[in-house]
Amino acid sequence: MKIKQIIDILEEMAPLSYAEDFDNVGLLVGNPQQDISGILVCHDALEAVIEEAVEQKCNLIVCFHPILFSGLKKITGKNYVERAVIKAIRHDIAIYAVHTALDNHKEGVNKIFCEALQLTQTQILLPKTGHLKKLVTYAAVADAAALKEALFGAGAGRIGNYDHCSFTSEGTGSFRGNEASTPQLGTPGHLEMVAETKIEVTFEKHLESSILRALFAQHPYEEVAYEIYTLENSYQHIGMGMIGELETAMSEKDFLEHVKIRTQTGGIRHSALLDKPIKRVAVLGGSGSFAIKAAIQQGADAFITADLKYHQFYEAENQILLADIGHFESERYTKNYIVDYLTKKMPNFAIILSSINTNPVNYL
Repeated sequence: MKIKQIIDILEEMAPLSYAEDFDNVGLLVGNPQQDISGILVCHDALEAVIEEAVEQKCNLIVCFHPILFSGLKKITGKNYVERAVIKAIRHDIAIYAVHTALDNHKEGVNKIFCEALQLTQTQILLPKTGHLKKLVTYAAVADAAALKEALFGAGAGRIGNYDHCSFTSEGTGSFRGNEASTPQLGTPGHLEMVAETKIEVTFEKHLESSILRALFAQHPYEEVAYEIYTLENSYQHIGMGMIGELETAMSEKDFLEHVKIRTQTGGIRHSALLDKPIKRVAVLGGSGSFAIKAAIQQGADAFITADLKYHQFYEAENQILLADIGHFESERYTKNYIVDYLTKKMPNFAIILSSINTNPVNYL
């Protein structure tokens, strides 16, 4: 099996188009055509993890955080990033990172976070925008049904729990081919008027190439007329953070103790207690200060995240309980999820969960 085949499976789990623009996800080190001997899954691909991969005879590391985040101008081993990359290259070990591609997935980091806290009725806190596109095309009435089926087969027309979603309208198309044309209908040099069906379907942007391949393969016209638009709609099934509810409301102190136990954190920094019950809870794994206002607007009693700065605790505005449980702790179950996913996809392949705790923060 080649690395490229593993990448295809990983991108089913977390399409790279889900990632934020600032991020650096995908294959960071290695040759996609390399044969795979084993896969090690970790949170951070540090030098010690590379050594673990060597010991376990794994030549692909799948990590959550990208070890390469910004550009390297030199690779001399002067810092932990360069040392990890040098060691990976020296031992012919590939590194693949998922990070915000999995953050934004509805079954990804924040759904795992919600499950750890036993939240139900979950939904995306900050739905992603600019992710949906629309294809508009035209076909002779007799060809429209088969063309729609081909587009649906490529992933077009899926909206949440529904598929085969489309809109069609009837009209008259006109065209005239020149002497070099070979039209499916009509004769070169003559203006043709044809009863046509206009087909409109939406799709997620990472499916565009496969949908266009299906369009061109199925459409009988020599020249295919089509338009693609990026929609302004937010997409409720992809985005940062989640919000859900506890089965039973808790006092603030009981809730914070619940969070501490469930996330195994060494400590919680939180805003002022408001003496009100906690029922509706927003979460965002990793650095989530940018979602404080969204959590308040959506009626959350508490917002659990990480990396809050001093002044950001003021943004609670006596409306919400803010709790910083630590960056690693808010994402700690992610690597287990990746292992479970890959094991289900490849039950007979060597997939190993790293035993190394890469959390750089310690508690007294």
